[in-house]
Amino acid sequence: MIARWRREIAILVAYGGILLVLAVAAPGFFQAENWRSLAVATGPGAVAAMGMTLVILCRQIDISIGSQAGLCAVAAGLLARAGWPMPVVALATVGLGGTLGAVNGALVAGAKLPSIVVTLATLVIERESLRWWREGEFVRGLPSHFQWFGLSQSSGRWVVVGVSAAVVVILAVGLRFLPVGRSVYATGSDAEAARLAGLRPNRVLFGSFVVMGMMAGLYALLTVIQFPTVDPKVGTGLELQTIAAVVIGGVAISGGRGTPVGALLGVVLLATINPALIYLGISASWGKAIEGAVILLAVTADRLIRKGKRG
Repeated sequence: MIARWRREIAILVAYGGILLVLAVAAPGFFQAENWRSLAVATGPGAVAAMGMTLVILCRQIDISIGSQAGLCAVAAGLLARAGWPMPVVALATVGLGGTLGAVNGALVAGAKLPSIVVTLATLVIERESLRWWREGEFVRGLPSHFQWFGLSQSSGRWVVVGVSAAVVVILAVGLRFLPVGRSVYATGSDAEAARLAGLRPNRVLFGSFVVMGMMAGLYALLTVIQFPTVDPKVGTGLELQTIAAVVIGGVAISGGRGTPVGALLGVVLLATINPALIYLGISASWGKAIEGAVILLAVTADRLIRKGKRG
């Protein structure tokens, strides 16, 4: 049992170490408002990480998540400004993300193109199209029911956290107990063996990219409703943050291994780094460097563990 959750336990130990340092050097970090802000900031990132978890479990990668989120964010703002009800805006935003994900899925699963090449291309196309379209202009003049879904800030925060938690629980339960979850692990472990066992790896791959796109759309929605205007740069750098969190959380780049719970812990760990650096008096610009270093360490550790098992 412990061996099954060793990566998650390792993350908890590391997180405990960070909190211990903060307790000694910066006790002000533990203010209640700071924890509430951290929970809200972590929510959308956890949603994005759930989509990335599916893709990486299938032994693929999606680096277009940030550009997808940017397009979905602007679309949500424009639809709300056009007078669409927020439930419809939410469905349209997630649907747009799913459509963008379907394009990636069709090229990877259908045309058999490498996912790194496909998603790099769609990242550039989507990002440059958004830059040409908006020219950096924010979406303004949003209706009052847009920010926090028309609720108070306190209630809106709970909605963001609640929706994010629901996504994590649904994915965790689905991967653990449903046949489709076992198909994802089987496809990532050995797609040919999965096919011989009667599964359809191409459908699993396609579905994982569609869900990835939907999660990018939901990430965008949960992010932009926190502000009175929509920044077209929403999602910039999201690919690095999300991949880092998922890999740190124990989802193997080689596919077939990892859990949504681990990915969530990775998100929480990384979300704590920047505010922790600020409280410790260290420039927050070191945050990105730390994320990159942690990715390298996590991948190296995973490789060493696999070699040890084979030995």
